[in-house]
Amino acid sequence: MKHTISVLVKNEAGILSSICDLFSTRGYNIESLTVAATIDSVYSRITIVTNGDDIVIEQICKQLNRLINTIKVVELPKSADKCIDRELILCKVSAKDDARSEILRISEIFGAKIIDVSPDTYTLEYSGDNRQVLAIIALLRPIGIKELVRSGMVAITRENQFININK
Repeated sequence: MKHTISVLVKNEAGILSSICDLFSTRGYNIESLTVAATIDSVYSRITIVTNGDDIVIEQICKQLNRLINTIKVVELPKSADKCIDRELILCKVSAKDDARSEILRISEIFGAKIIDVSPDTYTLEYSGDNRQVLAIIALLRPIGIKELVRSGMVAITRENQFININK
């Protein structure tokens, strides 16, 4: 089962390497990984999507908490009323004459932006939850996806998950 873990860390060199080493030495797989500084550049937030049962996820969280630069580890809830998640995709699609109107229609339905046009391709930018991303990819695939880049998931709880980080 997929789980999303949010880790608040001190923004210092080597922390991402330590986290990746933790996963690889224990044989855990990272399905998605995003990292960026928070509003306070002293800290970074790392969002990790991984697979495992509850026991494995509990063990991962305990191991992450043991890393020196870790401030807080939170397993994010799966329910949409408690957590918001998004993924960004850039998708280059074959834009032959007969497909252009279909690409425009799909873009309009999903709220995707066409960010680049060439004689042979349209490049779309889209942000949504995993279900929405998979749906737009499925509709664009028959048209002819030439290239696809996915950002990895970013997620945040509806409530403040990192209260009093300086304590």
